[in-house]
Amino acid sequence: MKRSPSLPGWVRVVGLFLCWTRTVQALVLINSTQLESMLNQYRDKDDKWWKARSRGRRAISEGDMHLILDLHNKLRGQVHPPASNMEHMVWDYDLERSAEHWAHTCRWEHGPSHMLTQIGQNLGAHWGRDRPPTFHVQAWYDEVRYYSYPYSQECNPHCPFRCSGPVCTHYTQLVWATSNRIGCAINVCYNMNVWGMIWAKAVYLVCNYSPPGNWWGHAPYKYGSPCSACPDSYAGGCRNNLCYKEGGVEQRPAPEIEESNYIEPEQEPVRDREPPPRAQTPNPSANDNPDRTPVVSTEQMSQQVDCETKLRDRCKGTTCNRYECPPGCLDRPAKVVGTAYYDMQSSVCGAGLHSGVIDNDGGWLDVTRLGRKQQFTKSYKNGIQSIGKNRSANSFKVDSVPVKAVTCDTTVALFCPFKKPVRHCPRLYCPRNCLHSSQVRVIGTKNYSDKSSICRAAIHAGVILNESGGYLDVMPVDRRQQYTGSHQNGISSESLMNPTGGKAFRVFAVI
Repeated sequence: MKRSPSLPGWVRVVGLFLCWTRTVQALVLINSTQLESMLNQYRDKDDKWWKARSRGRRAISEGDMHLILDLHNKLRGQVHPPASNMEHMVWDYDLERSAEHWAHTCRWEHGPSHMLTQIGQNLGAHWGRDRPPTFHVQAWYDEVRYYSYPYSQECNPHCPFRCSGPVCTHYTQLVWATSNRIGCAINVCYNMNVWGMIWAKAVYLVCNYSPPGNWWGHAPYKYGSPCSACPDSYAGGCRNNLCYKEGGVEQRPAPEIEESNYIEPEQEPVRDREPPPRAQTPNPSANDNPDRTPVVSTEQMSQQVDCETKLRDRCKGTTCNRYECPPGCLDRPAKVVGTAYYDMQSSVCGAGLHSGVIDNDGGWLDVTRLGRKQQFTKSYKNGIQSIGKNRSANSFKVDSVPVKAVTCDTTVALFCPFKKPVRHCPRLYCPRNCLHSSQVRVIGTKNYSDKSSICRAAIHAGVILNESGGYLDVMPVDRRQQYTGSHQNGISSESLMNPTGGKAFRVFAVI
């Protein structure tokens, strides 16, 4: 599978589609009764999972549902060459439910496997700037630039698949004439593996289609005057170049639940935030230990701030030195005082932009307090005009957040021991499967001895999953008088009373 072209800057947007070829001999037409039976079995199988979700929430808002559906129908009605049998799409809540189930697995692949012969599926994901779901729909359609429609005279006996670019099967599924039902879901996935890259906070869109398209040897639609070859079931109905049936709005009543859009959760203080959705799999792994104590930690060292947030308005201490700025702060410039070092009344994100540590796509930065400075110099840098000040005030500087990969055996004592004055540790990335691949001890609970494995302590604390690894923040702290052991997430940590020498550390989630 080839990677879609990357966008410039911090944003990365990708699309993926099921690209196997379906042979003509394997072509099976699924009628509505068969599909309904299959979806009912799927729904019954996953009722426990469905009911276990937070009550009153859907994986896609009513507004986004209509945007996705309306754009699909608009694009289907404007294909070139024109289609004679393109059917109007309707929303299907069973397809939405199956899409939601898969979106919550946070797996960058098509699935579940038992449904892939019964549905078509388009996937999209992005991180960085907020994007509406229609951004991915339009990107799928724009693959038309790589696709050459096979006219009937070329189809002897089967139509060739003409794709001149990296991929165009998102497009062909979107405009497959007989795919007249769609259901989509959106989920925010943390530490999602996308083609070998770990995205700390990925927005994942899954759209399921029925009946499925992309049958090998067939064109996506018939060429001709719009609506001139509609199936008899449409009784001659036509709207906006699409075969249309009056009353064809949806396949079943919408669930009576509160709408919620997971594209970008509303900003709120970290301490009050509900635990974010974690990667789920439909069936537990055989290696999972049902007796372990499940622990999931969402406590962060990095604080999310607004473009206008001043450093003086934030808390003091070692957990208040790493910040996450949102995108778009260059368009909403806030007060910045100084150059290189900044007055405490300065915007944290504004100082980050002015210094060049972050750009308009936002990102993380580290803050170091410098004490009092006698004056602050004005300057224009990176699109931000700072102001000067000729009286003394407390100051700070900003730096980029380095990221380092560590092994399962790495300890804080070797990598980033506690020192005074307190310094920043890089953001760390742990590999997968440290649960059993390391013999380094884990000492303590919440506060760990710096002789402990960082990655195994992070699994024990519930900050990362053994199966996926991921990013974490480490905060070295002075030694503790004692460390209390516990059994969590498959790891038994040790207790230690009155340790001689050595320091301690805490691990924090990156979400």
